[in-house]
Amino acid sequence: MSISYGQNEIKQAYFASGCFWCVESIFESLEGVTNVQSGYSGGWLKNPSYSQVLTGKTGHAESVKVSYKPNKISFAKLVEVFFASHDPTTLNRQGPDVGTHYRSIAFYEFDEEKKVIEQEIQRLLDKQIYPVIVTEIKKFEKFYLAESYHQDYKIKNPNNPYIWNVSVPRIEKFKSNYTDLLKKD
Repeated sequence: MSISYGQNEIKQAYFASGCFWCVESIFESLEGVTNVQSGYSGGWLKNPSYSQVLTGKTGHAESVKVSYKPNKISFAKLVEVFFASHDPTTLNRQGPDVGTHYRSIAFYEFDEEKKVIEQEIQRLLDKQIYPVIVTEIKKFEKFYLAESYHQDYKIKNPNNPYIWNVSVPRIEKFKSNYTDLLKKD
């Protein structure tokens, strides 16, 4: 049985896969995604700040909240993009970014979403895309919006050295492999 979604229905999905500046840009490029916000999730400290999260003592990871139209892009496709756009084999690390606040987490709100995540991990392991996957599968509890200067950071700071040296290559690599999923300009 397939679920039918209304044309204007918006759902949310939550992911953590390294620096949210890059992750935000990747998901924003997808057809069917209406908004992406950077923030913090997965920890215990209420209303954390960026400087608190960077200590690694809040339990939070830099995360994104992806708002999407399920009649245009499925949760399963978002999960596929999540795994294809970062390295899920490195514990507490993405490229030069190291610490628990950069760990890989696929959040789920419902058992069906958890099953989709588990099936994608199994598919990737069966196809030997990755030798091991250390991504946490975590029940979503709360998303704390990051400070305003983090929102659309890549767009607002195109000449930032981190953006050029880390984010842009990661984003371009993803886009070159998933042209069929990208918004048409």
